[in-house]
Amino acid sequence: MKILGILDQIFDSNRKELKRMQKQAEKILELDSRFAAMSDDELKGQTLLFKERLAQGETLDDLLVEAFATVRETGARVLGMKHFPVQLLGGMALHEGNIAEMKTGEGKTLVSTLPAYLNALDGHGVYIVTVNDYLAKRDSEWMGKIHEFLGLKVGLVVHGLSFQEKQAAYASDIIYGTNNEFGFDYLRDNMASAKVQQVQRELNYAIIDEVDSVLVDEARTPLIISGSGDKSTKLYALANSFAKTLKDDDYVKDEKAKSVMLSDEGVIKAEKYFNLTNLADMENMEISHHINQALHANTLMFKDRDYVIKDGEILIVDEFTGRLMPGRRYSNGLHQAIEAKENVKVNRESKTLATVTFQNYFRMFNKLSGMTGTAKTEEDEFQTIYNLNVITIPTNKPLIREDLNDLIYKSEQGKFLAVTEEVKRRHETGQPILIGTISIEKSELLSGYLKRSGVKHNVLNAKFLEKEAEIVANAGQKNAVTISTNMAGRGTDIVLGEGVVELGGLHILGTERHESRRIDNQLRGRAGRQGDPGSSQFFVSLEDDLMRVFGSEKIQGLVETIGLDEETPIENKMLTKGIENSQKRVEGRNFDIRKHVLQYDNVMNRQREIIYEQRQQVIDGKDMENEIWSMTETLINAYVNMYTGDGQYYDDWDMDGLRNHLESNVLPKDVLTLPEKPESREMLVEAILAECRKVLDDKKEKLGLEQLQNIERMILLRSVDAAWMEHIDNMEQLKQGIGLRAYGQNDPVKEYTKEGFDLFDDMIMRIQEDTVKYLFNLNIQVVPEAEEKAKVVDFSQMKTNENEIEGKPSGPATSHNKVGRNDPCPCGSGKKYKKCCGA
Repeated sequence: MKILGILDQIFDSNRKELKRMQKQAEKILELDSRFAAMSDDELKGQTLLFKERLAQGETLDDLLVEAFATVRETGARVLGMKHFPVQLLGGMALHEGNIAEMKTGEGKTLVSTLPAYLNALDGHGVYIVTVNDYLAKRDSEWMGKIHEFLGLKVGLVVHGLSFQEKQAAYASDIIYGTNNEFGFDYLRDNMASAKVQQVQRELNYAIIDEVDSVLVDEARTPLIISGSGDKSTKLYALANSFAKTLKDDDYVKDEKAKSVMLSDEGVIKAEKYFNLTNLADMENMEISHHINQALHANTLMFKDRDYVIKDGEILIVDEFTGRLMPGRRYSNGLHQAIEAKENVKVNRESKTLATVTFQNYFRMFNKLSGMTGTAKTEEDEFQTIYNLNVITIPTNKPLIREDLNDLIYKSEQGKFLAVTEEVKRRHETGQPILIGTISIEKSELLSGYLKRSGVKHNVLNAKFLEKEAEIVANAGQKNAVTISTNMAGRGTDIVLGEGVVELGGLHILGTERHESRRIDNQLRGRAGRQGDPGSSQFFVSLEDDLMRVFGSEKIQGLVETIGLDEETPIENKMLTKGIENSQKRVEGRNFDIRKHVLQYDNVMNRQREIIYEQRQQVIDGKDMENEIWSMTETLINAYVNMYTGDGQYYDDWDMDGLRNHLESNVLPKDVLTLPEKPESREMLVEAILAECRKVLDDKKEKLGLEQLQNIERMILLRSVDAAWMEHIDNMEQLKQGIGLRAYGQNDPVKEYTKEGFDLFDDMIMRIQEDTVKYLFNLNIQVVPEAEEKAKVVDFSQMKTNENEIEGKPSGPATSHNKVGRNDPCPCGSGKKYKKCCGA
């Protein structure tokens, strides 16, 4: 059986790759009759045969043809869906670690079953990543039937599961879940204090659905687990009151850069309002920061575009999908500034306990792949950052959608009046229409126009998500008019109703060009699936954000030459080209920003990998005795050098200072005996280390080796966690101020790298000091074995919002001498005991 003519659709760099894959696909198709003749038991038995062949030295590539043929026949029996030849190509592209660009409606969800099954055979696990819980649950139940028929275990990881449910899900061969939940579980695992508290398996192979959304749109968004901070919120309200007194001349706003700052006049007003001599002084940095965030909130952030207010909370609206992001909060006090602006409860800033970006989380996988309808416009970014190539897979049937030229209007009002007339005209014929808007605000504005014109319609935006799948699924029915923000129900097929084909299929009407061509292409791609008829057209005005902020002077000049009035549109290739060039400029700029963010995060990521790797060794049960003794030797040498200085002789050394320091930081009082007149530093070090060895031997005798090793591990973990949290905060503060180095002709990224590793060295020293101090000073009591076992975290009882989790990592399973409520907390946080572990 041949795949006829599909390569005629592709004339780019994919051709060579597709030609190679086509030969493999034809081999799979040739097996069709052989696998169709198998009984169910014979088909199920293929899984065990494949695993035996792997054990005997064959590779996954060796099994590909037969494994794909197995999945293809199973799909036909279990789901009534047999993979098309082009879907086999998509499956191969994913297996080889590429992005498969497949048009909307081409069955990407079914495609993923091929590489998922093949790669699950070696027992290392496959993650299938979706953008929301609904799709993860749907796909695990729907496509999971294929895998379960073939004897593989399918797991589902979504928000709200108990710890036991998550552990069971991650133990599966194929795990469906969301990018957020996978990322947060990675962070939580690296805050655990025992192996039994961890859920994730190794990061082996991931298939990311809507890969552009996850790896590009959300790339700059860090996942953050945080605990509650202790800063007052009063300054946010004060800064907001000040911001509302300012006039346009008091600040300078740059919409392209999405930045705003006080002008000279604004600085004078700020100094008067806050009774300051000089706003730029170091001691006024906090006030300056609050003013900047209040300005940002009041001049660049807009309700029903960037956020909505729901039940007294500020909820962020994803700028690319139009979805609400419950629990996600803007960082660095911006969220609090918006809360003050909108007069809702201002929540305290939180303290970061653990953080990672999607960029760095997904780059940890041994193999990565993804699927989307739109990836080519971001191919450079996928290659540069993730080392992923984009393979464009031909459609199963020719694409016959008609993409009409943009219509360009002078004003937004003229544009919306024209959109209304166009919708009325098409609606009268019964043709279904899907109207795309870039914000909730614009979707509701257009809804008002249609209501006044008597056109019955549905509105799908972040305020009305409950019936999203149902509304999208019905958008292709006769007479349906649907207004949608950019999400347009990604992942849900729009099936054409009876008689709609004869009316021209689904018509897509875009009311504004997005700053990313890819988002526009996604909207267009809702029509014309699987060879269906369809059409699309964008209505643009010169008052749209893209044209107003990023449109070139050439476009403005051309419009003035033509003499455009309010109601007359123009179709002009130069104008359309100009709009596309504006989009390209914004895309390039956004890519540069993401690369810049990654340069900074790479520094932190390397440090994170070092800490998490060493932390995992502790959790996995590695004997830490040698490491802790090495820390002890390092510290004793450092302390002796500190108090003997350059002195060559005993009389020049500060022995009292050394004794006090050792009794404060290493050994308990009344234990240390120093030699009266040591002949050398080496002799002094050896004498102190001998005292240390006696203390450890005494603990070992009382507790036994195993109990002491457990305590050493728990103390080390607690010391690492406390120091790492403080280090994250220090690195964030360093990053906030490092940009100023550019004024001194220094590269901020190089400066950040250098100073960041100096901070990292300081952190390592603090970990050593705290570990040694607690081990030698804790009065450890033997507790019953049942109480000693590490408690298992129940995730269903934790506040597992996307961006914040209240609470602290659990401390060592040891008990201290009684600590006073106003004493420094033994955990090393620097806070009083009553405000930390004693709270």
